[in-house]
Amino acid sequence: MNTRKLAITMLLLVSFHLPSLATANICINLPLEDFERYHLYEGDLTIRSNDNTEIAANIFIPDSEMPANGYPAIIFISSWNFNEYEYLHHAQRFAEKGYVVINYATRGFGCSGGMAEVASENDINDVSAVVDYLQARNDIDMANIGVSGVSYGAGIALIGAAKEPRIKTAVAMSGWGSLSDALYGQQTGRLFWGSFLTLSGSLSGTLDPELTTIFSDLLQNKNIDKLLEWSEPRSPLTYVHLINEKQAPIFISHNYGDNLFQINSLMRFFDRLTGPKYFELNQGSHASTEIPGLFGLENETWENAHLWFDQWLKNQSNRHFPHSKVSILTDIEHDREIYAQMPGINDRSDSLTFTLAPRKNLFSQGALTTDNQSTENTSNSIFSGLDSGASTGIPALSAIVDGHYNQPVFYPISWINPLHGLTFISEPLENTTKIRGIPTTQVEVSSSSEYLQLIAYLYDVDENGIATLITHAPITKHNMVQNQTRHLNMELVATAYNVEKDHRIALVFDTFDLLYDLPTLLPYEARFHYSQDYQTSLTLPVLNSSIKSAD
Repeated sequence: MNTRKLAITMLLLVSFHLPSLATANICINLPLEDFERYHLYEGDLTIRSNDNTEIAANIFIPDSEMPANGYPAIIFISSWNFNEYEYLHHAQRFAEKGYVVINYATRGFGCSGGMAEVASENDINDVSAVVDYLQARNDIDMANIGVSGVSYGAGIALIGAAKEPRIKTAVAMSGWGSLSDALYGQQTGRLFWGSFLTLSGSLSGTLDPELTTIFSDLLQNKNIDKLLEWSEPRSPLTYVHLINEKQAPIFISHNYGDNLFQINSLMRFFDRLTGPKYFELNQGSHASTEIPGLFGLENETWENAHLWFDQWLKNQSNRHFPHSKVSILTDIEHDREIYAQMPGINDRSDSLTFTLAPRKNLFSQGALTTDNQSTENTSNSIFSGLDSGASTGIPALSAIVDGHYNQPVFYPISWINPLHGLTFISEPLENTTKIRGIPTTQVEVSSSSEYLQLIAYLYDVDENGIATLITHAPITKHNMVQNQTRHLNMELVATAYNVEKDHRIALVFDTFDLLYDLPTLLPYEARFHYSQDYQTSLTLPVLNSSIKSAD
């Protein structure tokens, strides 16, 4: 067993046993003070949910004259590991503008009782209990209540907006669309982020023991039907129809490099919304764009959240948000691109498709061609057990450094180990290729084992052969018939990236990445097959489909 696999095994062992060591939440009471334009009605507020669980909160009341219908209200829901003080800066700002604001800690965290159950029915009942509290105050405009959160709080906010009829609008930052995709997308267990959430939640809060069981089963690829059943009611995608029935306005922000809640399912959630909606897509890792704004640093996403609530809860006219708007930041040096609908999800008419042509020998590279010529019957092999050199980088950190400091993950394309990685590379491009949306690839493969894991990496290769990571995706199969070919259709994580003129596009496959669980520690051979009967391909959603490779 190599060093990285040993480290992974030890991490799993720790993640399964640490929850039993956690005995209570980290409960801290902060002294909060009144200010000139608002006051704290109760700094240490406790709201009882329908199962009698005590939910810790604080509430900010404006000192401005109350409108005839009462004050509009905003509910902030805490993130995983955080408490009821997470949103103090923006609670103060909103209160100064005339909103009543409640911050609360989700059950199992902060000073709240109960156990963390991951957007369960109890969590959504907690949202309703907070709305009940607001309604009982008699100073709230019950027609204008919004809900918001970052990460864990964002997912609960979206489901709460769907299921709680008194909530008018939601602002969700770095949430998720499908929880099953987040945990087990393309049948691949999320090792790094799953372990991080389990470990950190065990140390800072009180987790439902079922969570550890589900994560353990996930990494052993057992009871998957139970995982999918458990995930469905915890996924905002399940409730799109409820949001559409009441035409609730929805604001979403997310980051392309978020490998905790990868963006594809959230884009589909947004695409299916029929009411007023806004999606802000940024660069960076999980919540890395939104977190600085929590501490009062200048932040475009949070400023837009203020404008959004002003528009929908105070009826302040704002042309910044038409009925539907998508705002994409392709790079920190670029201006934002604005679209009426999400590009590159369903419509493949504007796309660039390459055929995957085999490598001729072990020391050559395969080709990405646009001529769609039939391929002779042949195959290429790679082996598991060692990394190829292709990588997503350091989990969490690399996406932050790339998204916010313009230092991407890169690697010399010629250094990819051909025993463990298979490279396909295009000719230099005649024009800049603007990739917007979800790339896909189709391959025909077989495995010498009952297991197979492939990680696909999409690269931008410059004139010097340095490959910059654009995006990636894993796929895992657990019940392969040994040496029997299978067709695999893979979705890569959505991206917004410009490949410059004279650069080349590369697609690399290998069998290992630190982000993902390995299906087996035993080595196996993965064989890629080519034939005239099946077209292996890479399809990129692009803004200018006329791009062709140079001769």
